[in-house]
Amino acid sequence: MGEAPAGGRPRGLWRDADFLKFWSAESLSMFGAQISVLAIPLLAATTLDATPFQMGVVNAAQFAPYMLFTLLAGVWIDQNRRRPIMIGANFGRAVILGLIPLLTALDVMDVGLLSVIVFLAATLTVLFDLAYQAYIPSLVGRDHLIEGNGKLEGSRSLAQASGPGLGGVLVGLVTAPAAVLINACTYLVSAISLLFIRRREAEPASTAAEGSVVSRIGTGLRLVGSNPYLRAIAGEAATYNLFNQGLWAVLILYLTRELHFAPITLGVVMAMTGIGAFLGSLVAGRLGRRWGIGPTIMVTMVIACAAPLLIPAAGGGRLLSAVVVGLALLINGMGVVISNIQVMSLRQTVVPSEILGRANAGYRFLVTGTAALGALLGGWLGGLIGLRATLVVVGLGTLSALVFLARSPLPRLRDLSEVVPDDGRREEGGTAAPPTVEAGDPH
Repeated sequence: MGEAPAGGRPRGLWRDADFLKFWSAESLSMFGAQISVLAIPLLAATTLDATPFQMGVVNAAQFAPYMLFTLLAGVWIDQNRRRPIMIGANFGRAVILGLIPLLTALDVMDVGLLSVIVFLAATLTVLFDLAYQAYIPSLVGRDHLIEGNGKLEGSRSLAQASGPGLGGVLVGLVTAPAAVLINACTYLVSAISLLFIRRREAEPASTAAEGSVVSRIGTGLRLVGSNPYLRAIAGEAATYNLFNQGLWAVLILYLTRELHFAPITLGVVMAMTGIGAFLGSLVAGRLGRRWGIGPTIMVTMVIACAAPLLIPAAGGGRLLSAVVVGLALLINGMGVVISNIQVMSLRQTVVPSEILGRANAGYRFLVTGTAALGALLGGWLGGLIGLRATLVVVGLGTLSALVFLARSPLPRLRDLSEVVPDDGRREEGGTAAPPTVEAGDPH
């Protein structure tokens, strides 16, 4: 696995010109997106004076497309080359997000219209994300997956570290709509950068023999449900996202209305997630090799799930509150990214390239679709029982995600070399295909 194309790949990805173009394009769009992570909720909370439930609706709008379109998108992506899809999605996101400053300047923006724009941009993000994850193995080879994913997650972490802080400064200096416009420009530049990748992407294998669209959708869902590793991480991630997005639905309201954080303070505190994530990306590969893939996922997710419970405990003055919330987000970001790097590499190893789009779609449908429900749940609870109490409830709920990992064979998985691709097919009699492990414990 991980065979190089004709001409070979450089030994290290930093010397691979096409990977550098891809990495720089994606890194730029990540930085832009993190500006909007703060700017759009601030626009809703301050300029549009959104209620807790309306904040939940805006938050849910960015995840609803994963429930509605992911499965069909996965089938379509497996039928087409992935890079053109990413380019088109980035051009589209640039145009759609550009509507926010335009409509705000025309004084016609409201929460409903903002939710529609967020929904449309998120729909294109579904296409981009699925194509992006399916494209990486063909760009770097399966033998460079940990390295490639680590570098990309490092960029994501840096973006999370600096983007919210920069977003807070920009909102304070040039307003939230102007900050979103900068995000739109980063998508535009990213799309242009992707045009210059020279490595030719292989034509997708024909899927005509695999039956109807419904049958092909079923392939992705069946693989996630039948493979013990994918089933465990999907259950964990779906539960985590359900409660974590409930937290994020009310967090900015809590920090601005109850703890009275200014935009710049809010940006600095939110940046702690990214700083933790960046630190996590630096040690993820080392921890995975030392502890093993499965134990690393288990330990880091215990830390990530427990950390948010510090947030509703914040008190004792604005500075101390900022320190406590920032520490919670730092620890959470570190744990999530260390786990994510192991999980993404595991998924890309388990799933054969020809069905990677559908398998990723099935996975994202399950794990991200719950985020929309969580955002609505958080907004509803915020209006019903108050913001602090909601943070306690969803923080405790997040811990339940660990059950899926603890009851699976994943904690015993040491190395990706133990895993072989699994296409999700069933043997005669309807039983699951043999476990996807070459030797050792039946992981």
